[in-house]
Amino acid sequence: MDKKVVVLGGGTGMSTLLRGLKKFPVSITAVVSVCDDGRSTGRLREEFQIPAVGDIRQVIIALSETEPLFEQLLDYRFEGTSDLKGHAVGNLLLTALCNISKNMSDGIEQIGTVLKLKGKVLPLTEENVTLMAEMTDHSIIEGEHHITESSKVIERVYYKQEPKINEKVLTSIKEADLILLSMGSLYTSIIPNLIPKEIRDTIDKSSAKIMYVCNMMTQPGETDGFKVSHHVQKLNEYLGKRKIDVVLANKGKIKKEILTRYETKEQKDIVALDRKNMQKVKIIASDYVKIENNVIRHDVDRVSLDIFSYLL
Repeated sequence: MDKKVVVLGGGTGMSTLLRGLKKFPVSITAVVSVCDDGRSTGRLREEFQIPAVGDIRQVIIALSETEPLFEQLLDYRFEGTSDLKGHAVGNLLLTALCNISKNMSDGIEQIGTVLKLKGKVLPLTEENVTLMAEMTDHSIIEGEHHITESSKVIERVYYKQEPKINEKVLTSIKEADLILLSMGSLYTSIIPNLIPKEIRDTIDKSSAKIMYVCNMMTQPGETDGFKVSHHVQKLNEYLGKRKIDVVLANKGKIKKEILTRYETKEQKDIVALDRKNMQKVKIIASDYVKIENNVIRHDVDRVSLDIFSYLL
């Protein structure tokens, strides 16, 4: 029987990881934080009072085993001047299925059957949640996209109201062989899954190891100056009694001209691996760098192979 892996995350980082992990014989449950409130997703949330659908769409596409045309279709955004402008087809489909099924989980399951998903996709909650952030200057910012756009430094994130957690998520964590914290936006994609007390308590009772795939580059306002140990420390602050057992981190080199461009144009630096500050954490380090069109990516096939090898 395949090992059960529960992946906690959201956004591009999670969907990227899943594209590699689905190639291996593991049972995947992707738990998606649903606090995105920008662009098409934000408009649909406001009008229909549903969980954020944008990150869910990306994860569904990543786990799909169907033709590339379906990926193009779900990601297609309408242009023009009508009310449809900016909406992704996949977001509209998920909204419709949520209304038909009366909840997002059942709607995802239905579209998942059509797209032949290599795993399950679950929203963290069925509620329309709002992410809040307290910044280091003690100001409060409401809404994920406002938090992301702010130039201020984040002190902590929390929910405006404690959400009711999807029971299927709690069951998946209880049954997991590995709890995998995906790379991605630390404060707005990964940590939102760890804030609710129900999640922390369920993880505490789990016998599964907790693994974190560390980001390769810092994010302005979120993780400026962070090394690998800072990421681990911050995640451990939001976990309960159980802490991260193992971290996958990059030790590959990146060309100086590419790093310089990231530093000057995007204010991003490489996340350095500092072993001396993580004595209690097992470190799996390798060259995970993949450059595509001068953009730094994780080599998700290599990352996924190391995750699978750890499970054996």
